[in-house]
Amino acid sequence: MRVVPTLMCMAIVSGPVVADEVGITKDIMSVTVPTTNGTVEIMRDQDTDARLAEPWLQTSRPCPSFCIQPMVPAPGVTPIGELEVLEFLTSATAVLVDGRVRPQYEEGTIPGAISVPYTEAADRLGEFGCEIDFDGWICEGDLPDVVLFCNGAWCGQSPTAARRMIEAGYPAEKIYYYRGGMQSWNMLGLTVMPGTS
Repeated sequence: MRVVPTLMCMAIVSGPVVADEVGITKDIMSVTVPTTNGTVEIMRDQDTDARLAEPWLQTSRPCPSFCIQPMVPAPGVTPIGELEVLEFLTSATAVLVDGRVRPQYEEGTIPGAISVPYTEAADRLGEFGCEIDFDGWICEGDLPDVVLFCNGAWCGQSPTAARRMIEAGYPAEKIYYYRGGMQSWNMLGLTVMPGTS
């Protein structure tokens, strides 16, 4: 009987533990990434009562156009998840590409992402180290890994961008596809920021 009151006093004396409880992993609370506007700390929303907002609540969209996308949008492309996206963001050898149309990017994107709408992907390979040639693009040498994403598993914008980039000459093995996209990113409560030029 005496043990219980002693333990209760110890708990009251020590006070509440103030710490973030919603981590990215059990060992990683946040990741700091460079963006065009300075560094941004990506972390999960610490409000354990937080809920998704529109449009991320919607589960069913008409197919076509909103058909479920394959895990691998083109042969040679590697599918990845959130932890790999964060790893790529902290490396100097990768480019995170938001393949959605510009207004969607401007509404909110993953910090560190650049806007390359899927309709422009094949025309902007010069931004990824390719050289223009009379017949198209020459994509050789030390090219960056390109991580593509869009709105989620039902969004065809980044898979289309991947296919167009490959057709234009970008090596498929240098392309990574974050299929979960903004829907999964938002579902996990990860940091989102407005996209900028």
